[in-house]
Amino acid sequence: MIKSTSQRKGPPRPPAPDGQTEQRILDAAHAVFMRSGTAGARTQEITKEAGVNPALLHYYFRTKERLAEAVFRRAACQLLPAVIGILASDAELEEKVEQVVQTELQHLSKTPYLPGYILSELAHHPERAGQLVSAVTGMVPAEIGARISAVLRKQINARVRAGRMHPIEPEQFAVNLLAMCVFPFAARPMLMAMLGFDKAGFDTFIERRRRELAPFFLRALRP
Repeated sequence: MIKSTSQRKGPPRPPAPDGQTEQRILDAAHAVFMRSGTAGARTQEITKEAGVNPALLHYYFRTKERLAEAVFRRAACQLLPAVIGILASDAELEEKVEQVVQTELQHLSKTPYLPGYILSELAHHPERAGQLVSAVTGMVPAEIGARISAVLRKQINARVRAGRMHPIEPEQFAVNLLAMCVFPFAARPMLMAMLGFDKAGFDTFIERRRRELAPFFLRALRP
């Protein structure tokens, strides 16, 4: 007796891996998480934005938490490697300041919600900071910090001995510089309300900051 086709069928096979679909889901999740944060984001909103069904989201990322980790890694990797590379390089200290300012402000102008999102995620998942640095650099965070501090300390001390700069710890130097770049974006809604800026006004403010921040920062360190 010949078995019917329906009897011979097994369980449905999962779809073949599709890099474009996976990327579309990741892009959609990135946009949704930036708007709503991980806690406020809904998978239904992500699948709608990606134009896929919930089964595909589950197939590629399994859980919302795994998708959130992928989005966080991609978001933080947009800036972290570049800044680490600049600060740890052999470029002149003044050139480093200019490069960090231009890199940070140029990119954050395109993704103004990025700092708020990253800070929020780290507040709820502090373990991701060390995991991310290790994944991006292949080194443990302490090694990266020690490397950057050693390079900056040597450059700062040379300028202090020459009478060109006030003494400052390299960690303070780096944090002060990064904070002055990131704060306007992390506090963007508050600053826009306090200063009466619309989007165009905030963009003009940041463009002026790109020209003035590096000279201001360096002047503050001179005797």
